[in-house]
Amino acid sequence: MAAPMARVFWSSSYAKILNKFRPLNCYGEVCVSALVIQNRSKHWNPKFKKERRQKFMKFELPNYEEQSKGRKEKTSLDEERKKMKKEGRKHPSSFSVKPISISSTSNVLEQYVPPEGDGKTSLISKTGAKDKLSEFGKTGKSYNAIRKIKQFEEHFSSKTFPSEAIEIFKEAQKLIEDVEKNEDRLHELVTEYAYPQMTVGLDTKTMRWNFVDSIEPPRTVHCRTTDLLTKDNLYAQVTVRFHTRQTLAIYDRFGRLTYGSEDLIKDVLEFVVFEKHISDEYASWRIHSKIIPKWIPVRDPLHKTYIKPHMEPIPDEEEDKPEKEAAKA
Repeated sequence: MAAPMARVFWSSSYAKILNKFRPLNCYGEVCVSALVIQNRSKHWNPKFKKERRQKFMKFELPNYEEQSKGRKEKTSLDEERKKMKKEGRKHPSSFSVKPISISSTSNVLEQYVPPEGDGKTSLISKTGAKDKLSEFGKTGKSYNAIRKIKQFEEHFSSKTFPSEAIEIFKEAQKLIEDVEKNEDRLHELVTEYAYPQMTVGLDTKTMRWNFVDSIEPPRTVHCRTTDLLTKDNLYAQVTVRFHTRQTLAIYDRFGRLTYGSEDLIKDVLEFVVFEKHISDEYASWRIHSKIIPKWIPVRDPLHKTYIKPHMEPIPDEEEDKPEKEAAKA
């Protein structure tokens, strides 16, 4: 028979000793103490049983004895891989290869060099006419690249593409005001090469950008094509010249203006590179890079803001001298 859940222990010789501990029931000189064994594994609150059950996770501890035996026996890599696969563990690879993306290139093909003074000199002047003649000498490769693009995109035109490009540019500039919210749409408008360059530092800043109007109509100034890995895998890059009026304001994490102004309109000359994976049927034109000429003046740096520390004033030495002389006297 199973032992009863409650056992009674009594003893007349130890009654006086047990009386000091105030047992449950005492009858004269004989003390009867009842010890009841209860199941204490249950939670004191019967509610939320299902939630507590979900918090419990079973997992198997590794068998260190077998692992030490395996090291001593020096099992082969195939046997060790099979064993780890059977146990549901991932075997560490002996080599590390960085993942690559072939949806875009990692540079600008034969980067376009804007003529010095572009946007300021006129065609009537000597420098303007000279720059215009030099552009005609560089259009041979661009024409060949346009023919290559038309083999994959029949309706492509270097004259109509700038109007499409400026719409992509304006939408992308507005979306980077909130990168976290518009991340998916940004990847459709910006290549993997340009995305980190456009969004760097915006997690701690607030940007406000507005497009006012175009001073000159946008135009195509440079076209190039290249292949990657195979000759059938082709990419096209088109550089578009934008001469527009814009407003830009950047605020720090405290809401203080650090650069530009939302009311100040400035003339901006930009050379934006657009890229497309033309051998991909479902690819689209995306912003790939921006060309910054060397002759453009350097922009003013951002005004850095800090929390002003509380400093206690230091007393002047001249004020302390009369007090010291009076103390000596």
